[in-house]
Amino acid sequence: MRTLTPEDLAAFLELPLVAVLGTHWRDGSVLLSPVWHEWQGGGFTVATTASDVKVRHLTRDPRASLLVAESEPPYRGIEVRCRATLTPDPGGATAVRLAIRYLGETRGRDYAATLEDDTLIRLEPDGPGQIRVWDFADDFPPDRG
Repeated sequence: MRTLTPEDLAAFLELPLVAVLGTHWRDGSVLLSPVWHEWQGGGFTVATTASDVKVRHLTRDPRASLLVAESEPPYRGIEVRCRATLTPDPGGATAVRLAIRYLGETRGRDYAATLEDDTLIRLEPDGPGQIRVWDFADDFPPDRG
C-alpha cells in the first residue's frame, strides 16, 4: 500500500458512498451513524438537523471520526479524526446538494423538500496523523480477461 493523500483519491471522494460518522455518548461509548457527505476544501461536510443526536453529541464533545470506504476492490478509503464544528445552513442548501448527489436531480429535490436540515457538521483533520487514506489497487491488478 502506498502513502496517499486525499487528492490521490479525488475520483473516489466524488462517489456517493455512504460514510460512517462516529460521535460520543455521554458515557464515552461511540455512536456510529450512516451519513451523506461531501468532500470540499480539505474536509467533509454533513447536513443534519439541530435536534439530531449527532449534533447534541458534538455540542457536548466535538471529537468525531468519519470513514468512507469501498467494500469491493481496490478497497479505497479515507478516515478523518477531528474536532467537528457546527454551523447553521439556512435554507438547507447543502442538504439539497447532498440529496441530489445521492438520489439524482428529481428524486433528490423531492426528498430535500421533506427535510428540515438546518445544521452543518464540518470535519477537517486537525493535525498530522488525523487522516488516513488508503488504496489497495496495487494488490488487485485489473482483470485482463
